[in-house]
Amino acid sequence: MRVRAKNWRALRLFGTISVLAGLLFLAAATAQPSLPLRLVGKIALSLPDEARFGGLSALELDETGTRFIALSDRAVLFQGQLLRQNGTLTGATISQITDLTDRAGRRIADAGADTEGLALAGNGLIYYSSEGTHVIGTLNPADGRVRNLPRGGWVLQTNSGFEALALDPQGRPIAIPERSGELERPFPVYRFENGRWSVPYHLRRYGRFLPVGADTGPDGRLYVLERDYVPLLGFASRIRSFAFGKDGLRDERLLMETWYGLHDNLEGLAVWPGPEGDIRLTMISDNNFRAIQRTEVVEYSLPRPPAR
Repeated sequence: MRVRAKNWRALRLFGTISVLAGLLFLAAATAQPSLPLRLVGKIALSLPDEARFGGLSALELDETGTRFIALSDRAVLFQGQLLRQNGTLTGATISQITDLTDRAGRRIADAGADTEGLALAGNGLIYYSSEGTHVIGTLNPADGRVRNLPRGGWVLQTNSGFEALALDPQGRPIAIPERSGELERPFPVYRFENGRWSVPYHLRRYGRFLPVGADTGPDGRLYVLERDYVPLLGFASRIRSFAFGKDGLRDERLLMETWYGLHDNLEGLAVWPGPEGDIRLTMISDNNFRAIQRTEVVEYSLPRPPAR
């Protein structure tokens, strides 16, 4: 099934207003230093069945950056391929669409699941997170059947559960809630190991940005996608990366911070080895099933540091 490029005509006025408002808003701000990520691709996608194709909140890619799985917040799994010409994104095809179901075959979306995160293990196992029900589990991509992990005794805010899900370099699931409860309070980073959850790390919080996606890159670092929203201006996105330490996340690096309105509501993040010796960060947006928003795939390149 070919995913077509979105018709931008109906969105031009809203997009223009958002971008102009963002420019005016940021023109008065102090210019920030140059950040290392470089935009290398951006496409908007749609399917004729807009009621089903949308709300994409999580993304995983293979090491070639071609095969993908994406998860909507209505517990629908999409599998397919990203199309490229000379390495640049041009479109996508979808080969399989699957509803996530429990052991009894019931759609977990009907039970309140708001699926937001994906993490692909090396053995083909796929972890997922549900913000609405505060659940983390595994899913079978062939039939959509899910199996939940034990809960961690966490108390999370409504509609602010686990949006960011990744695996650490040892393959252990780690999950970050969207909110920490206080503007100055760090985000807890939960880790699952030996059948139990712990909080070995905390993620420093500053500003209005909230974590919505995460992935561990080929360099072994944790990449965290964060989002902010201002009415009329639109969405802003930020990416930080961290080194895993024995007693915390270390070596924080700010890689990207966009203007409001530059991209849509980016929520899913996949980090993979790029074709030019770089690291690619590919993101997908949640359009919230609204006509004024778009399903967007955005790709950035991070140069690898020279070998010492």
